[in-house]
Amino acid sequence: MAGEFVLLDTYVSMFGMRARVALNEKGLNYEYKEENLGSKSPLLLQMNPIHKKIPVLIHNGKPICESLIIVQYLDEICPDKNPLLPTDPYERAQARFWADYIDKKVYDAGRKIWTTKGEEQEAAKKEFIEILKTLEGVLGDKPYFGGQEFGFVDVALIPFYSWFHAYETSGNLKIEPEVPKLVAWAKKCMQRDSVAKGLADPHKVYEFILSMKKRLGIE
Repeated sequence: MAGEFVLLDTYVSMFGMRARVALNEKGLNYEYKEENLGSKSPLLLQMNPIHKKIPVLIHNGKPICESLIIVQYLDEICPDKNPLLPTDPYERAQARFWADYIDKKVYDAGRKIWTTKGEEQEAAKKEFIEILKTLEGVLGDKPYFGGQEFGFVDVALIPFYSWFHAYETSGNLKIEPEVPKLVAWAKKCMQRDSVAKGLADPHKVYEFILSMKKRLGIE
């Protein structure tokens, strides 16, 4: 698909990582613009005046907002290169359902791990693992969530893997023993260039969390 792509993003954002992985999967060149969420750029405010959030994909001057919508958009404009959504309507609906589940569950549960203490943190850790176990059940013994091919649900979930180190360190938590198949899936995904190049360094993510905790007054 010809055209000019600009991505307004923040390096550690799991939502921005989705867009980066999808762009990489499609083999699309794009200009990356790092946003400081503490001081949002005029361009970001112009391109996403409703939510004022990253990521925003600008394609030929027109903005597309919200990470899963960006991934679907890229799949629609470049359907022939590494398709991400299934062609079967029912399977496509299921993929969207589980991507929506990830959006509604994983981020909030993970955030609670590093923003809470004591009993509240223990409850957050339990909730987080239960969510991952649900997703591991959906994955089953398949290489990827959609079957044999890397697809939409994989793109939705894999960015959170770069945050696992931060969750584990902040919460004194070990994820792999709880969901070994899911971690094996994540490691398989990391073998793809699109993922390896699109995800943030886990140690950079942890540094970001430490700075956020300091900013929020969390010891």
